Amino acid sequence: MTNKKITIILFILVLCITSYAQKKYILGSPDKTIKVELVLADSVYYQVAQNGKSLVKRSAIFFKTDKQANGWKINKTLQTKGSQVLNPVVWQKSKSVVDQYNQLHIDFANGLSLEWRAYDNGVAWRWVNESNLAYKVLDEKASINFPEYAKSWYPEEQSFFSHNERAYKKYTVSDITTKKLASLPVLFDVGQTKVLLTESSLFNYAGLWVTGNGKGGVQAVFPHYPKVKKITSDRDEQVSERTDFIAKIDGKQDFPWRILMIARNDVDLLTNQLPYILGRPAEGDYSWVRAGKVQWDWWHYNNIYGVDFRAGINNDTYKYYVDFAAKYGIEYVLLDEGWCDTRDLMKQARDIDVEELARYAKSKNVDLILWASWLVLDKQLDQALDVFEKWGIKGIKVDFMQRDDQDMVNYYEKVAKAAAKRKLLVDFHGAYKPTGWSRTYPNVMSSEGVLGNEISKFVGSIDPAHTTTLPFIRMAAGPMDFTPGGMLNVQKNAFAGIPSEPMTLGTRCNQMAMYVVFESPLQMLCDMPTHYLREPECMEFIKAVPAVWQQSIPLAASVGEYVAFAREGADHKWYIGAMTNWTAREMVLDFSFLGDGEYTAQVWKDGINADRNAKDFKMETINVTKNSRLNINLTTGGGWVGIVSKK
Repeated sequence: MTNKKITIILFILVLCITSYAQKKYILGSPDKTIKVELVLADSVYYQVAQNGKSLVKRSAIFFKTDKQANGWKINKTLQTKGSQVLNPVVWQKSKSVVDQYNQLHIDFANGLSLEWRAYDNGVAWRWVNESNLAYKVLDEKASINFPEYAKSWYPEEQSFFSHNERAYKKYTVSDITTKKLASLPVLFDVGQTKVLLTESSLFNYAGLWVTGNGKGGVQAVFPHYPKVKKITSDRDEQVSERTDFIAKIDGKQDFPWRILMIARNDVDLLTNQLPYILGRPAEGDYSWVRAGKVQWDWWHYNNIYGVDFRAGINNDTYKYYVDFAAKYGIEYVLLDEGWCDTRDLMKQARDIDVEELARYAKSKNVDLILWASWLVLDKQLDQALDVFEKWGIKGIKVDFMQRDDQDMVNYYEKVAKAAAKRKLLVDFHGAYKPTGWSRTYPNVMSSEGVLGNEISKFVGSIDPAHTTTLPFIRMAAGPMDFTPGGMLNVQKNAFAGIPSEPMTLGTRCNQMAMYVVFESPLQMLCDMPTHYLREPECMEFIKAVPAVWQQSIPLAASVGEYVAFAREGADHKWYIGAMTNWTAREMVLDFSFLGDGEYTAQVWKDGINADRNAKDFKMETINVTKNSRLNINLTTGGGWVGIVSKK
């Protein structure tokens, strides 16, 4: 036999052995439009298709601990179906959420298990370790390879030390190199279908970030467990050296869900609730949690005017905030940085008496929320929260964490639990994206991790192109503390950064529409009462608009261009908000979401001169029914809001 024949025979044998070793599994969505194909070989490989069209090409996932055996021999598999209706303690998009999926569970001989779920609007997978032994996670691979034409909205980062407040850079996926780091969520355009990557149920592990993988896709990277940390200020703890492992685990654990939301149309991203659905269910009673709006102070540095006292960080100023909140039914007032020593929460500012303020606020049916740097709160957690509870404080804003390695992720959970024990709400700032917190710890009401309105104090990067992108990416992960409500509105040629009296880009109605479009069960009023009090017509809307919703119906949407929502409040009124980017446009609002009968719509719309003076708006009242189709005009950077009530 010649060497050539021997080579051919060996090649055929290798192919046969490889084919025999590989095992293939198919998992489809309940509506049969989405299909995941899994192949087990040296790693686990998957691909995702929608209606036969490839969305994710063959990509590898892998998980490695220091205690597991090599190989992916299968012990058993089980395919199941799930169908239930979830009822969130705190509504966000809706008062009920349908959770329906098909699941494939694979148990491997190496002690690991892998779960995949297919939904009608996405797929997700997670690793499970059933071992009771202590171990370290050495590596997790997760690649997502796209067709060559795929594009992305990419929140590029400089390092793992970050507030995760990023603009979205538009890249062709093939141009994302291994040096381009991004936090989640990341949005991809795969031939008009959108695929959004994020994660849920992140506990006792490190957050997932991505870089390019050099193969037309992205790959997971993780901040490894800190080895050397150094406190460099009253709020910053820098990691100078990391270990060679991602996490250390004491026993059995379900690892985070990796989620690929799939949207046939852009509007579908606005109603996708997979991060909530895949969050760990809550334990305990959270019926005490109260959503609401919050009067905020830091955005304008307490620079109120037209009063008979010296404005600043003092009780007189905060009583003024409380009086304003009481006048307009605003549930909370936030005391941000300045009320205490940043290194000692028990040392209040000279002219502040929080206990007295809390009593005063309570007499007006208003509650207080207190800011804290995470570092000092970590040192004084039980002491401080016990005192806050005694004072009658109802929530905390925790700031400047700037990391999501396992060590810091565990801090978030520690704070959530400690706050819940004292019936305190939590708002995380300087934070990573939400990962199903609102299901697991319903007292965690909102979080930052967004390039938000606070930056308008300094620079003009928070513009209508950015704010019409956020609902499809960052907001898809969960509640977003963007802090809307600026009253000094300007077009792009008139902006200036004035920290003591900030302005916002886009029209007055654009800012007002954010109260409908942007989801946050603790929704801020960023501007000062001085400005709000001289805008009584706008305050009619801001007073009425809820912070949570019975149901949400997107009316029109295109990433980075425009977005319009109709949302139903607990009062059974409908609130409509529409926003455009810098392009003036006409939109058609379809009122078919209404019930039978006649309705009145109170409307706030861009004024005829809003393209020059962005503060210009007009109010009017119109009649509508479920058969109405209303043409509305939004100027450049414009907006439109309405309240629809049954006659």
